[in-house]
Amino acid sequence: MLTHLVITGFYASLLTIILLGLTVNIIKLRFKYRVGLGDGEQVPLVKAIRTHGNFIEYIPLAIILLAVYELNGAEDLWLHLIGIILVLGRVFHAVGLRKTTGASLQRQTGVISTLLVLLVLAILNISAFIGTFISA
Repeated sequence: MLTHLVITGFYASLLTIILLGLTVNIIKLRFKYRVGLGDGEQVPLVKAIRTHGNFIEYIPLAIILLAVYELNGAEDLWLHLIGIILVLGRVFHAVGLRKTTGASLQRQTGVISTLLVLLVLAILNISAFIGTFISA
């Protein structure tokens, strides 16, 4: 049985680098606008905090689901495909929100990609459970 999570670890690491970039952006803006807590009603800081928050809301669950899928014996190709879509989706989302708080193609692509990854992983893991349950 597979006991390591090399592929999930790779994508979790890429996502961590993105998270660190989002965090550094908030720190820079806090210094720029001299805001220690909250957003100081500074639109660029509001957008940066929200982009970071959105990332934090979705990525932990996506990584957990990806890890479970890998532990369930997923093929490397599918893990990479899902991981790439997730990473690119989060990059698009951050770029889109940096441009505007309104709708943008990048933001929509990021949201759809993230939600699609979560849905696909949930379905794949539920299917694995049902398959195990039925074959037992």
